[in-house]
Amino acid sequence: MATAKKFAVAGVSTLNGKTKIRFANDTMRIKILAKNGHTNVDLVSLPREMTKAEIAAYLTEIGFGSNSPAVLSAISYIAKKNPVETAGKATVVKAAAVTA
Repeated sequence: MATAKKFAVAGVSTLNGKTKIRFANDTMRIKILAKNGHTNVDLVSLPREMTKAEIAAYLTEIGFGSNSPAVLSAISYIAKKNPVETAGKATVVKAAAVTA
């Protein structure tokens, strides 16, 4: 079940070799991630508060992380776990294909 919670900032970070999408409500999250050992932290301010499904679609639309297979994989995972709700039906937003 997708959550209806909305976020103002989103991006990625890597911890112990695993890249994940991060969600926050302000950019101060960067300091917390760095303090806890995250690397390659890249957060962007969103044009409006968005749900996780909307964020996955937005990051795909703007080509966020298009040069990194790990980032594209993380976006794809979030899109799959949080389908977009449209007229009572859930639709998965597909991220660009990952190439190695």
